[in-house]
Amino acid sequence: MSEGTERQETIRQGYKDRLVIVTGGAGAIGSTLTAALADEGAEVIVVDDLSSAYRWCLPQRTNVRFVEGSVVNDDVLAEVFREKPSYVFHLAALFANQNSVDNPERDLEVNGLGTLRVLQHAERSRVDRVVFCSSGCAAYGSDPPRPVPEDYVSLDVHTPYQATKLMGELYCNYFTGHKKLSTVRARLFNSYGPGEVPGSYRNVIPNFIYWAMRGEPLPITGTGEETRSFTYVGDIVDGLLRSGVVPAASGEAFNLASSRETRIIDLAQNINEMVGSRAGVRVVGRRSWDTQRRRQASTEKAARVLGFEARTNLHDGLAANVAWFRANWARIVSDARF
Repeated sequence: MSEGTERQETIRQGYKDRLVIVTGGAGAIGSTLTAALADEGAEVIVVDDLSSAYRWCLPQRTNVRFVEGSVVNDDVLAEVFREKPSYVFHLAALFANQNSVDNPERDLEVNGLGTLRVLQHAERSRVDRVVFCSSGCAAYGSDPPRPVPEDYVSLDVHTPYQATKLMGELYCNYFTGHKKLSTVRARLFNSYGPGEVPGSYRNVIPNFIYWAMRGEPLPITGTGEETRSFTYVGDIVDGLLRSGVVPAASGEAFNLASSRETRIIDLAQNINEMVGSRAGVRVVGRRSWDTQRRRQASTEKAARVLGFEARTNLHDGLAANVAWFRANWARIVSDARF
């Protein structure tokens, strides 16, 4: 059996008939992950307070159970961990940079205390592994090398969100080193795809699609020459599934990302063209915390250890995202918050 085939078999068998907790499981990544776990035969408990997600995004499966509540609530965590899960995917967070600037204490409570409590319950319940969703914007500071490897970490943070995501990684290191809890730190880069409802604190792609479909010009915060490693949600989920069960991943950090840089101006033009908008773009002021002009991840380690590869090109990923918007337009218009 080849190494790649062996990895695939590990993933297929790793979740079958196992109990898995997904915190933040009603969000775009969480709901896609939940569906993938259910497809693999896992029993999934989703914990989400619906503060930035929607129940209608969750897959309706007999092996998926939803518990509404916050990871800050110790009683909620005690309830679900009492069932002795095998794996925990911790995605719940106050998302993201601007939200944390506006609400720094809430950011600390959810991203700091919430993460600590999840790890505490996981350690007491003797779970096989916790996969913590961190962020490439948090770990690598303002001016990282390109492509940035996992062993480059910077304390040059500019938002509370970046600080608390780094805190979460440090807590994972502590629980792995001193409590012998297996953890993996997944550093996500600019995830996009079906499931993310647009809003003032959401990512650029769902917001661009929303505004383009309404015939509004797309706001460029900067020059448009800024770049990001946009990564399709399905590829992110594939990396998370691998992070949960590949033995060599324990205690490690991985960039789950596309290795390709995309200019924001090109992204805007592609989306306008795809939805048929002629409104163009408009330039607005750069946000004070937005100091990373270019962002590109190294995926060499994730490829070597996990067998991870971001296979979805930007055009195909955007097309799938636009199709999801069109299929759910009435709900999206009702729930979008700006």
